[in-house]
Amino acid sequence: LPKKVEALAGRVVAVSAGLHHSLAATADGAVWSWGQGGVGELGHGDQQNQQLPKKIEAFDGQRVVALSAGAHHSLALTVGGSVWSWGWGGFGQLGHGDEQDQLQPKKVEALAGQRVVAVSAGAAHSLALTAVASKGD
Repeated sequence: LPKKVEALAGRVVAVSAGLHHSLAATADGAVWSWGQGGVGELGHGDQQNQQLPKKIEAFDGQRVVALSAGAHHSLALTVGGSVWSWGWGGFGQLGHGDEQDQLQPKKVEALAGQRVVAVSAGAAHSLALTAVASKGD
């Protein structure tokens, strides 16, 4: 039966579920993760599993407004439009120009200067939606 995640009760504004891990964003812009952490998809700098939600410290000072959990990687979008990725990078889905795993969130520099408005993580790929400026902008 469904059971309330007491550690996050009343504060969650967004959630995303990956293959074996979950993410939640709280009203203060923090990101929490739990589940399997074998390739760093939890973003805590290690490969440990988490049975309870744990705050991702790398986002201290940031305000996350959207997130997406893929099969073994994760994405976050900050209020300033920066995209961050972490976890399994085996097919380049983290967007850092390589296939390295990332145990902590790392800013996707290839999207710097873009007005990203949404992110989505698939099984082994990622998408970022950018806003198109109209003539009046």
